[in-house]
This record gives sequence, C-alpha cells and structure tokens, in this order.
Amino acid sequence: MAISTVSNLSSKDFSSDQDVRWCPGCGDYTILKQVQNAMPELGIPKENIVFVAGIGCSSRFPYYMNTYGMHTIHGRAPAFASGLKLSRPDLSVWIITGDGDSLSIGGNHLIHMLRRNIDVNILLFNNEIYGLTKGQYSPTSKVGSVTKSTPLGSLDTPFNPLSLALGANAGFIARAMDRDPKHLKDIILRSEQHKGTSLLEIYQNCIVFNDGAFDLYTDKVSRPETALYLEHGKPLIFGKDNTHGIRLDGMRPEVVELGNGVSADDLWIHDENDHFKAYLLTRFFAVGNEDGFPRPFGVLFEQERPAYEQEVARQMAYAKKRNGDADLEKLLSGDETWVVV
Repeated sequence: MAISTVSNLSSKDFSSDQDVRWCPGCGDYTILKQVQNAMPELGIPKENIVFVAGIGCSSRFPYYMNTYGMHTIHGRAPAFASGLKLSRPDLSVWIITGDGDSLSIGGNHLIHMLRRNIDVNILLFNNEIYGLTKGQYSPTSKVGSVTKSTPLGSLDTPFNPLSLALGANAGFIARAMDRDPKHLKDIILRSEQHKGTSLLEIYQNCIVFNDGAFDLYTDKVSRPETALYLEHGKPLIFGKDNTHGIRLDGMRPEVVELGNGVSADDLWIHDENDHFKAYLLTRFFAVGNEDGFPRPFGVLFEQERPAYEQEVARQMAYAKKRNGDADLEKLLSGDETWVVV
C-alpha cells in the first residue's frame, strides 16, 4: 500500500519546541522518534492530528508533538478522545497511555472504547511499573515484583493487556518494542490504517525503576529465541537460524524443531483475521519464557467492522429524516408541563 506525504513534511516538522523531560535512556524517546517518523507518511496535515494523554510519564507525549494535543485526567483519555472523534470524525486521534493509566484507574474507559470501536489509535506504553510516582507496582507487574509499594513482592496476577483487549472485542491488537525501532514504526503505521479502535502495546523500558524488564525479548542476543515476529500468511518460525516453529496439534500449539521430517509446510500459518488463533497467541505470555513459547510481536488480530462514529452519524441522519429538523425550544419545553406548589 503506497503512503502519501503532505507538503513534503519530515519528522522534524512533528517535533515541538519543548524540552523532552524523560530520564536519559528511557524507552519513551524511541517511541517518540518513531511516531514522529511515521507521521509524515500518513498523508495527514498536522492540524488534523491530535494526541490525547492521561497521566504518567508517557502522558507528557502531546507536549513533544508539533500537532494539536490534550493532557487530560488520570485514566480518562479515552473519554476525551471519544468526544473529540464523535464531534470531529475527520481528525486522526491518538491516545498515549501507560500500563497504570490505562489498566488501573482507566481500565473501565479502555474496555468500553475497545468494544465501541471508535476510530482512534491507542499506544499503550507498558513498562510494568508506575514510573512517574517513583516505582510502585502496576497492573502489569509480574508476581513477586519487589517495589516501593510491594516490598515483600507483589501478590497480584498481572493483566495480559492483549488478551484483555481481545476479550473486550477489540478489532485490532498488536505488540511492538522500543528496542526494535523499524518494526515499531511499521506497526504504528499499520495501527493507523485500521478503521476502528487499534491497540498497540509497546514494551518500553523504565531505566530507573524497572530496568531490563523485557530484556529477554529485546536483547539482540536472546531475541531470536524468545521473540516471534508475526506476518500475515506466513508460518510461525523463530530462532537464530529459523530453526524452530509453532505447530498446531488439533487446537493445542506446540514448539517444534525444523528438520527431520518437519518443514515450514507443517507449521501454523498466521491469519490476522482468525479470532481463535489470536487468542492462543495472546496466551504466549509466561514469565521468563518457561512455557517454551516465544512472545509474539506484530499484528495479532484485525477485524473490520463499522466504526462507532460512522454508526452515530448514520443514526442521526435517520432520526433527522424521520423527525425533521430539531427544535431546541420544543425539546426543552416538552409535551408535558406541571406546576410546583
């Protein structure tokens, strides 16, 4: 698919004049850069792009984008973004959020946005910690995580963000990482192309309070054995020399070694439109890779269905055709009156 540009914009045109105030080495820098790199390829004027954020380190993002932006309330970015998209469906709306902002106080807003399928793009920065408030455990922190609020280790079972999203009937779920910038940019572009709510979970390293949380998947040495890059229509193959793959034994996935009678033709072929197989992929989630399955990266699932704002416009047009033009005075006065004595 060819992607056009507008007035030869570059990534620098999307960089604001604000000093970036993240800790040196924070994964947010890479995400910011790849979003800025992706923006010119969308073919959308800057004045038609809006970034909406809640509260957290990630939520400083709108200040650093030379577009319109809103820094809103903890966990409530989906509510603001929903109203904006419904009133201005022509805009490209992006939600920037973290694992605490979106999955704790904002969890209810997130799941209802996903089920409604409003055409916005959600970038969920997951560092498995509360960074802005200095290192408390978050809804994605691993069991046993020792933090300032769990000095003896967290007892909570963490959320699996993509499995949660799929359960909320999300139409697009994907995963990327800060330490693979090229792949990250590609998935950002794919997210924007989807018409409906897209959720992109990004593994983002917090160098101060949870450094190395995703090293198993992001380190260049271990990554080939632990990260599975998904491509639609391609077999699930991984390993340093593409030596392993995922095969389905009925409905049960299993890791196999290629060779000795096992070839790519025997493997699970990734289908972005298969809801059941997408659910299986979201369950490749064990900590430390002890289940033997690699962690999937890329687009796990995509389903096309009408965006919420399109259905609202259709319903309003129908109501107007049936009832005629609205009369505010008539609406306020109503058909019944009474006197309070």
